[in-house]
Amino acid sequence: MTDDLASLATRLRAFAHARDWEQFHTPKNLAMALAGEAGELLAEFQWLTPEESSDLDPATLARVRSELGDVMTYLVRLADILDIDLVEAAHAKTDEGERRYDPALYRGSARKAPPLSEG
Repeated sequence: MTDDLASLATRLRAFAHARDWEQFHTPKNLAMALAGEAGELLAEFQWLTPEESSDLDPATLARVRSELGDVMTYLVRLADILDIDLVEAAHAKTDEGERRYDPALYRGSARKAPPLSEG
């Protein structure tokens, strides 16, 4: 985990500990909270056109920033509880994407690649 993410995880762990919230920060609860916050983020974009979503007014941008902060907080807390290095996990997913999506075949295409074979 990068120093920034590690320090955020440490801060969130201390925040929860000071309030005796570890009892509530189970993987299930944190995943549910993360999904709820992701839904709140999605709601900010729900009825916008693609163009509008790329040029947010200051009030909407402030709400999106706040929701992204909530999503990040729950994501980092969940990863910390499960002892998952988020940066390592993201690199592993990118490695998988590089194997699945050959640029020569998928450049400019939104189609899904078939699953990688297990062999």
